[in-house]
Formats: sequence, structure tokens, C-alpha cells
Amino acid sequence: MPQSDPQRPLAAALGKIPSGLYVLTARRNGEETGMLASWIQQCAFTPPQVTLALKVGRLLSQWLVPSATFILNMLDEDQTDMIGHFGRGFNAGEPAFEGLALLDSHTAPILAEALAYLDCQVVSRHPAGDHEVYICQVLDGAVINEGRPMVHIRKSGFHY
Repeated sequence: MPQSDPQRPLAAALGKIPSGLYVLTARRNGEETGMLASWIQQCAFTPPQVTLALKVGRLLSQWLVPSATFILNMLDEDQTDMIGHFGRGFNAGEPAFEGLALLDSHTAPILAEALAYLDCQVVSRHPAGDHEVYICQVLDGAVINEGRPMVHIRKSGFHY
């Protein structure tokens, strides 16, 4: 963004909104995949719920229909290798978990090295500009390793 861009101050301010970094894993019809996700926030206590925002057109947006389940793997601040592994995304049928230790669940793979995981179910989906917001009930979860959650701050609020 050029220095003279009038949107630069707004982009910088939006970029300061912190978020975590997660690996969302899902299973559907015998296929499994995962993707890096950052726009996730708890939004309710009873029942426990989170919001998730995905860019329109992502492979997993086809899978995450109401009642679909998935796992949110919370990354530790030192797990930068997971950013590289899951950051580019995967095409349909492409193996997403090669070389990674996994814990299996009835929902989807859990990354054995994750800080914690949440087992979630999609309740509803809502359009939000170039993203879609999902309201998801948290069905289960646990801390599986000690550490500190990874926090992500963007340079610009107009792109990842």
C-alpha cells in the first residue's frame, strides 16, 4: 500500500487487532484436510460457542455446512513450522498431514503437538463481505501440551 494511500491509517489500525493462530482439521466422506485459520473468537458461554471467519471459496467452506463437525487445534507460540505447513492450504484429495503426529478422534485429526484442541459443530453460517462467519458450538476440548498460545498481529487489516 503506497505511503500516500488514504486508507493506510485504517489498514494499520485494523491490523493491530490480535488473533490466535489455529489449524482447523476436518473429515468428510473419508477425506481429511486442514488449513491455517486466525479469525476465531469465543462468542458464548452457555452453550460454549466460537465464531470462525473463512474467506469465501476455501475448500473447507464446502465441508462446513450446518451440523458438520471439525477440530480447532490451537498452536503454541513456538509452532511456526505449522504456519508453513498449513498456510498455503491444500487442494481436494491432497494429503494434509504427512509427517505429523496425530491423535485420532471421531471428528477429525488432532495435532499431537497442538497446545489444545476444541471439537466443534457448525450451528449457522452468515455472509460477511469477502468472508463467511460461522457460529459453532464447542462440544469438547482439552489442553494437551503446556505452552503459550500463538498470537498473530497483521501489518495491514486489508489482507492476511
